[in-house]
Amino acid sequence: MNHKPFIRSFLLSLGVSACIVANSLAADETVSGSRPNIILIMGDDHGWEETGYNGHPHVKTPVLDEMAALGLQLDRFYAAHPSCSPTRGSVLTGRHPNRYGTFTPGCSIRPKEITVAHLLQKAGYTTGHFGKWHLGPVKAGSPTNPGAMGFDEWFSHDNFFELNPTMSRNGGPPKRYEGEGSQIVIDETKHFIARASEKEKPFFTVVWFGSPHEPYSALPKDLAFYDNLPQKYAEKTVSLTSNETGRRIKRPLRDVLRERYAEITAMDRAIGDLRTYLTTKDLKKNTFICYCGDNGTPPSGVAESPLRGLKGQMFEGGIRVPGIIEWPAGIPKPRRTSVNAVTSDFLPTLCDLAGQLVPNRPLDGISLATLLDGTMNERSKPISFWSFSTMNRGKKPYLDPEFQKGTTPLIKLMGDIATRNFRNVQHPSIIEKDYNGSRTIIGNRYKLHITKKGDQHLFDLLEDSAETTDLSESNPKIVKDLGKQLRDWQSSVLNSLMEADYPSK
Repeated sequence: MNHKPFIRSFLLSLGVSACIVANSLAADETVSGSRPNIILIMGDDHGWEETGYNGHPHVKTPVLDEMAALGLQLDRFYAAHPSCSPTRGSVLTGRHPNRYGTFTPGCSIRPKEITVAHLLQKAGYTTGHFGKWHLGPVKAGSPTNPGAMGFDEWFSHDNFFELNPTMSRNGGPPKRYEGEGSQIVIDETKHFIARASEKEKPFFTVVWFGSPHEPYSALPKDLAFYDNLPQKYAEKTVSLTSNETGRRIKRPLRDVLRERYAEITAMDRAIGDLRTYLTTKDLKKNTFICYCGDNGTPPSGVAESPLRGLKGQMFEGGIRVPGIIEWPAGIPKPRRTSVNAVTSDFLPTLCDLAGQLVPNRPLDGISLATLLDGTMNERSKPISFWSFSTMNRGKKPYLDPEFQKGTTPLIKLMGDIATRNFRNVQHPSIIEKDYNGSRTIIGNRYKLHITKKGDQHLFDLLEDSAETTDLSESNPKIVKDLGKQLRDWQSSVLNSLMEADYPSK
């Protein structure tokens, strides 16, 4: 597609490449006829292999398969972290979550972070969040709720949800909604889009499903698709949450997969409903839609995978996720790419499309505008991952604990409560121990993975995506070079963690 740099010329025709445009856009300017509407969709614990288009032997995802066939299929798309809250923070900020203390699930974002929603609001977009939040409580008054993070409207849950979810609208009291969770979220999204269209403003919509995170529950019509899974899966048991007690139980993998796959199919159908709505409202052509997962498949959901590793690990199975972009006006012909991309790329990419300058602070993502137009053949800088191992050194809460108490219940209990409380702590200082933890750097070909114990492994992902052969001993120079880049990046991250990026008080 190098002979048709569509998006580059499209953006230049709007003046997006000129900083003058970004500075001159008024917050209430209406430009819905030029810049794309934007919808970011994310599945919860949806691994790379769990789609039809990636060759799964059982899962039925006809809508995602069609999107991949019509749009840009990202074969090497990564979640910024092998778990959910950190990855979600990367989507909003364009930064690795360790920069602002979102180390693990249940860690909140910091209020001083600048999000893509803030920036698109400034560019004149109407912004809405629908579904799982998990970056702090969604209640009114929370300094880390979706409204505080740049969303005009939200219909959200503190964490994940299943059938008949309990949600909060714009921070109000939680309310139970009857029905399939993914469809409920999509119905709310459609109402939001209708309101934005009435205002003749472009919209930025974040849709984060609760599926297919365990505990699993699905409608009979979706379960029926998976009544005949192979008997061999019944011979293994897995641990997961009970829908009845909210506590851990063990069940046959075959029964669990039947429910999990049914959730994926229901989520897929809901995405199809949204695409149909956009078509009927004549919005689909200039709407940028991206679907991805937030981390790899969890232990309770693994049947067969060509990738090594699981959710929570730095191997490909823990961080490589489905990635599809559909935008008929900007990607008029279907393509596949093996160029590396990551959830941190959303902010700089969408700022490019919307004509906004990126924040003046370290970003870990890059703009994918030239990947969209087909002229990017390699990534300009590597992608780094890091599970911070010393978060407990910080004792002083970053926020008042009252602000960190969640309100929306879920089935899975935490101790004896059905809601989630969040935490974020002030990091006291930088010491050598802080550089530890499982960490990885991925270049255009090679991946260096350093375990929590300090063991180093080098993989050639172009030849060995399953990570079966460690090349570290035969390629010491590559190990050394990647290791230095990783260490330098960690220093930058720790500097951010110490709040060096925020304006002085």
